[in-house]
Amino acid sequence: MDGKVQGQNGFSAEAPIPLLTPYTLGKFQLSHRVVLAPLTRMRSWNNVPQPHAILYYSQRTTKGGLLIAEATGVSDTAQGYPQTPGIWTKEQVEAWKPIVDAVHAKGGIFFCQIWHVGRVSNTGFQPNGQAPISCTDKPLTPQSQSNGIDVAQFSTPRRLTTEEIPLVVNDFRLAARNAIEAGFDGVEIHGAHGYLLDQFMKDHVNDRTDKYGGSLENRCRFPLEVVEAIVDEIGADKVGIRLSPFADYAEAGDSNPEALGLYMVESLNTYGLVYCHMVEPRMKTVGEKCESPHSLLPMRKAFRGTFIVAGGYDREDGNNAVAENRADLVAYGRVFLANPDLPKRFALNAPLNKYNRETFYMPEPVLGYTDYPFLEDTE
Repeated sequence: MDGKVQGQNGFSAEAPIPLLTPYTLGKFQLSHRVVLAPLTRMRSWNNVPQPHAILYYSQRTTKGGLLIAEATGVSDTAQGYPQTPGIWTKEQVEAWKPIVDAVHAKGGIFFCQIWHVGRVSNTGFQPNGQAPISCTDKPLTPQSQSNGIDVAQFSTPRRLTTEEIPLVVNDFRLAARNAIEAGFDGVEIHGAHGYLLDQFMKDHVNDRTDKYGGSLENRCRFPLEVVEAIVDEIGADKVGIRLSPFADYAEAGDSNPEALGLYMVESLNTYGLVYCHMVEPRMKTVGEKCESPHSLLPMRKAFRGTFIVAGGYDREDGNNAVAENRADLVAYGRVFLANPDLPKRFALNAPLNKYNRETFYMPEPVLGYTDYPFLEDTE
């Protein structure tokens, strides 16, 4: 993969395009800047990663490429979708090992995204049919699923007591430790998209009156306690975080997203995280780009580690983001899902496979998962 192009988009024919230049991510040497974004695929039976994920992730691995695994539950209360993986039991840890080994065998760098969905759940996903937990007891209104057909029903959440919050912090800490035991190179804390950490951060959701609610500092306290616990457990050089201050997925919007984003990145600087992965303001809702007056640039400038951007990027867009120093790395989701050899296709400016949204979340071990063709198969 030489990364040479025939002078498209103003980049010289000889020099590699910006996305395909090497980059040092903390202690990891990346050969290019095209990152596999974390993508929920709902193919982990009974919350245990399956052998078919070995092929899926290894197909998308290049030597020196960064992959972020699909969102992985930190505890038995963390789930809100069917067949999503976890990393809180010994069985789950063991099941992840051959998947991680396959990525490492091809020279990839693999981070595990760890999450708790909070109120984006219902009693059917919870132990003993209990209520989902959140910062609030405000329920979420039913939402049409990403497939556009099913409607997700949410149960009224139970507001965590002040005393319970450290227990959830500990669940994240143990999940991070388990991820390292499974062989992952690091973890990405899921602080985005309306899930538990985001529910605490966003003032449209958080209506607490204790030290975890009210002021911006208080709303960010729980997420930053999670960061601190994980950094203490596995080391800051193995910890990234994903944030979406501008998004209002799952009714988790904020009245001043720029202040929230800046406060978080400035706070994160004190912990020395290896990266901050932010979702573009144009991705206000799942999968839909919209015009936005906002920019991640102030957060990019304030954050002292590696800055990863995501949200509706194509090849040209990603090259420009790197060339203009708006990002160090660019995460690709749907196009990487459909093009296992995406970095190579970007290098050659080759046409891309179209993704099929209908199979994103199908419980199929091959269909829409590992059957997207490589470039050589289509020629």
